[in-house]
Amino acid sequence: MNIRLHIHACAPGQCLPLLPPAALDAACCPGHGLLAPEPWALPRLDVGTSLHGACGTPLFQITGRIWLPTPPTGESLPAAHCPLLTALADLPAGPLELAPRKEGLSLAWVTLSDKGSRGQREDLSGPAIAAAVGAALPLCHCQGFLLPDEPAELRALLTDLALNQGYDLICTTGGTGLSPRDVTPQVTAALLDVPLPGFTQAMLAASLAKTPHAVISRAAAGVLGRSIVVNLPGSRKAVVENLAAVLPALPHALAKLRGDPADCGG
Repeated sequence: MNIRLHIHACAPGQCLPLLPPAALDAACCPGHGLLAPEPWALPRLDVGTSLHGACGTPLFQITGRIWLPTPPTGESLPAAHCPLLTALADLPAGPLELAPRKEGLSLAWVTLSDKGSRGQREDLSGPAIAAAVGAALPLCHCQGFLLPDEPAELRALLTDLALNQGYDLICTTGGTGLSPRDVTPQVTAALLDVPLPGFTQAMLAASLAKTPHAVISRAAAGVLGRSIVVNLPGSRKAVVENLAAVLPALPHALAKLRGDPADCGG
């Protein structure tokens, strides 16, 4: 289904929300105005979705979603959870019809580190996730996040990334051991709809082949909404080793999660 909107003039890299008519009329914030279809009839616009023009050129990419603020007038409006459109070209203001298309997978990596969040330690593991996954899978969007080892913040972020933003794959790094501040596995496990014990077993086997200390890992993995969430260790080396154990299965797992009807056997 194509969507029609009245775009705000924008330059490459500029990010503005796609506003439903009521929000646009109330001038909550600058943005692109949705003309058709009705907001409730919009196709699913997960992070990584591109919006293509008439000639097939991608003009925008969905890079997030936001809740709209209440208008300054105090006018009451239905809650609106709006896609964020990042422009891929110089675009003048005016009406435009666009075709949504998702080509590739979206990855969010989350580094858990008290020192890292305070700027006292360089994050090497998060970028290592992006590099390893990007080398093995076709990525359309990749975004990193750095958090302290705080359960409430991790819980909120994982929920948002999976259920609101619609990332395909969410990898955490750090917080899987026995230190008092290591909370990643218990927070993750409490959120999962379906656990994936095969993932954790494969990662544990890969780690045990390198070090006996791997036995203390409590990493969790599973499905949250339509996303696969995987806990990885904190060290860059262990991140690469663990990912190598599960990356070959990820395309098949994600396809099945999205309803691929093909038979699994040969």
